Amino acid sequence: MTAEARAADIRRGVHIEVVTVIWMVIEAAVSLGAGIVAGSILLTAFGLDSVIELISGSVLLWRLSIEAGSGDTERAERVEHVATWVVVVTLALLCVYVLVSSIYGLATHAKPESSPVGIAVSIAAVIVMPYLAFRKRTIAGRIDSEALEGDAAESITCAYMAGTVLVGLALNALFGWWWAEDIAALVFLFWLGRETWEAFEEARKGGDERD
Repeated sequence: MTAEARAADIRRGVHIEVVTVIWMVIEAAVSLGAGIVAGSILLTAFGLDSVIELISGSVLLWRLSIEAGSGDTERAERVEHVATWVVVVTLALLCVYVLVSSIYGLATHAKPESSPVGIAVSIAAVIVMPYLAFRKRTIAGRIDSEALEGDAAESITCAYMAGTVLVGLALNALFGWWWAEDIAALVFLFWLGRETWEAFEEARKGGDERD
């Protein structure tokens, strides 16, 4: 890859992370508010997931902006290493939160109420997040960024959680299946756990190479 082509991809990465940060601020505020009002554990978890992704996206924006602004690849590589570990930690926190919130919901028979606002933001996330994930994976492959690859996994996580919120609320409203969203979240942990472990292996391998 030429220097010009890499610079263009870095700028694209900056743009996609700016969109991510803006979207996550909106998504977090709306989801947390709607989740608390509706008494939906998974919708609230979805809002917390958005906060975690906001942190991850902000770190990735920092990393990409350094290379885009100064062209200091050595410093960008150091920040890349930090960003990779931030993604690992945030993915792990997602695993813990989804596990705890789902078990709590099943144990307490929590029955979320219908939330038109929550449904609306979830539908939007189902549409927006896969696109962001696709763009991130494409750019990550071009610039060889494990951190951006991990951030793409978090975007897919967001899309899946939005889907489980929609399914859970719909099944509860239609059939009274209050446990649907919690079961869906637990099933999702198999995928999320694998993504977290792969991100950890990449971060550790990157650390070994630096040493």
